[in-house]
Amino acid sequence: MKKGIILCFMVLLTTAIGAKEAARKQLLNDGWQFVLNDSDFTKAQPVTLPHDWSILQRFDAATPAGNDGGYLPTGKGWYRRVLTLGKEYQDKKIRLYFEGVYMDSKVYVNGHLAGGWPYGYSSFWVDATPYLHFGKNEVTVSVDNSRQKNCRWYAGSGIYRNVWMVTTGKTYIDDWSVQVRTPDTHTVELNAMLVREDGTNEPIQRTIHIDNPQLWSPDNPYLYHTEIEAEGDKIPVTYGIRTIEYSAEKGLLLNGKPLNLNGACLHHDNGIIGVAAYDDAEYRKARLMKEAGFNAVRTSHNPPSEAFLNACDELGLLVIDEAFDGWRDAKNDHDYSTLIDEWWQHDLQAMVCRDRNHPSIFCWSIGNEVIERKKIEVIKTAHKMIQYIKTLDDRPVTSALAAWDADWDIYDPLAAEHDIVGYNYMMRKAESDHERVPNRVMMQTESYARDTWENYERTTRLPYVIGDFVWTGLDYLGESGIGRWYYEGDAPGEHWERPLYPWHAAYCGDVDLTGLRKPVSHYRSILWNSKPADADKMASYDDNKASYANKMPVEQIYMAVREPEGYHGSIKTTLWGTHPTFESWTWEGWEGKEITVEVYSPLPSVKLYLNDQLIAEQPTEKMMALFTLPYTPGTLRAEAGGESVTLQTAGKPAAIRLTAESGKSRELTFVTVEIVDAQGNLVPEADDELTFNVRGNGTLLGAGNADIKSEEPYFDATHHAWKGRALAVIRHNSPKGKATLTVSAKQLSASINL
Repeated sequence: MKKGIILCFMVLLTTAIGAKEAARKQLLNDGWQFVLNDSDFTKAQPVTLPHDWSILQRFDAATPAGNDGGYLPTGKGWYRRVLTLGKEYQDKKIRLYFEGVYMDSKVYVNGHLAGGWPYGYSSFWVDATPYLHFGKNEVTVSVDNSRQKNCRWYAGSGIYRNVWMVTTGKTYIDDWSVQVRTPDTHTVELNAMLVREDGTNEPIQRTIHIDNPQLWSPDNPYLYHTEIEAEGDKIPVTYGIRTIEYSAEKGLLLNGKPLNLNGACLHHDNGIIGVAAYDDAEYRKARLMKEAGFNAVRTSHNPPSEAFLNACDELGLLVIDEAFDGWRDAKNDHDYSTLIDEWWQHDLQAMVCRDRNHPSIFCWSIGNEVIERKKIEVIKTAHKMIQYIKTLDDRPVTSALAAWDADWDIYDPLAAEHDIVGYNYMMRKAESDHERVPNRVMMQTESYARDTWENYERTTRLPYVIGDFVWTGLDYLGESGIGRWYYEGDAPGEHWERPLYPWHAAYCGDVDLTGLRKPVSHYRSILWNSKPADADKMASYDDNKASYANKMPVEQIYMAVREPEGYHGSIKTTLWGTHPTFESWTWEGWEGKEITVEVYSPLPSVKLYLNDQLIAEQPTEKMMALFTLPYTPGTLRAEAGGESVTLQTAGKPAAIRLTAESGKSRELTFVTVEIVDAQGNLVPEADDELTFNVRGNGTLLGAGNADIKSEEPYFDATHHAWKGRALAVIRHNSPKGKATLTVSAKQLSASINL
């Protein structure tokens, strides 16, 4: 049994610029100037960070990043900001902290090269002290994302995460040295390193005793708060306590309780606002995953933002924190293979030392489907990376393995380097692998949405398979066309076979670009978060190993309808896709023709009614009942175990409905736009052109829909609805003051105060 008691914490520091005394940590997101593909700041425009310049341009089939980059331009950019320092900064140590710049950044302070970082996903520090003076100082940042292709998904461009100024005395606590040791769950040891003015380091430690500690878990994400202090420097600390055990015999135990991981892979973008990592957007991303019934996420294939990890800590999502997509053999000409030899230790250190105190992180990942996996050298690379991580933290380490041919067993020596072995689309090998390597702990680090039942069944039946991570939780930009369905006459095939412009994004997510859960999301949540009615008879179900991870309300019934073949054309699906299925009973022109209804429920049978007439009662198989009937407009109702769900045929568009989701910090507000009939039913075929207007304390940050084939730019104030829906994102200019969003279409208009 591999076991460890882990107490984790995260550093949270927020102070306002302009305090009478120099605040330790000040956010530097405002007051920047930006110029694209030039260094002449007379041509610059004012910008507020986080900033992704690629999302603010138009789709173009000829862009160098191509299908991988979502057909959006990249290039080079320059940022400039003035820092005015008063006498309160005398004899201070001043560092700049960049949470993420994509990519190949160089930071200049008053014309001096002070630092930078090539890998666009790593956070990094810049010591600005030697180059600063009282009065006005100029900080400029060059960003070079011109060497393409360097990524297999949409990476965005620019200073896309927060920037901070950290001010301390010349002797200070190294922020990333802070770490917690726990000989038991009642004794907490906070360790850190004090850096003296002469450059020497001195360890510091604080011990805390906790009686009856509350243990962090997905269903009880309890966090403690304290601080660590030495020689005038003080860092607040938020932490969670929990234990992890894993073995082939017992699976994954969290705080001594068995847990199956119902996980989602995520890329780092935020849909229609690109990769701009606003805290509110990152929190929303985690919340959407929690509400969809997931208890775990994998940050494929790079370290995420701090804000996202903070949200996972707070909401209760376990995390695989992943460093790299590839190693020495290139997937693209300018990817990490060009950096690995010089930078792998720096980047692993940046990931682990920044993130190791988040209670949400249960596992590190060092790679994904590395191309050189058949070479003997790959074992040495994996060994070196894992051993280096172990010097920094004792969590388990994985990487995602895959086979594109019949060779699989030959990866055993590579798999043996890992604590937990990640399987991409290979979990069908689990039982034969277990016979060959009985002590191997496995999890499926990527899977197809179309295999939802099989992956659930295998994970709940086999103790040595601790979870499944579907590709993906959210639709994302880039890797254009993956997961799509298409019609005969469209460009055929899979996304890797040819450019598929104007498809510019992925449709393989359980949740679409507007935040709407697709039917497969509801099916997955019912599988993982409800106990089957026939559990006692089902050999594949072990009640002691069931997922207990969420206290979110669990659906007992959900209904959706398959788009009929020929309704819009002859339907073709792809590997990562599923048949187009919608929460709709509006199929104008299909009257009298057969249509298939899917009802998901853990209960033994489902009754279906049309206009209050019983159509049939069907048993559920794999928690799904299927009904085929002639389409007739009206009210479709499914019932199971005293619960019901209805779908109503929609009439003509009569109104626009606006629903706002405000962020925690009132930085952003997400507004869902729906075109509805006179009774408030969504009109699913409505594709009206919408015009967005914001007045007052706010600006339109982005507008769009879930159609990954639309060529309309996300920065524009007009955008069509798709399937009756759209999304607008409003950035508030300040925490106080109201903004008003008005959305208009043809003869329809609606406003909402934000």
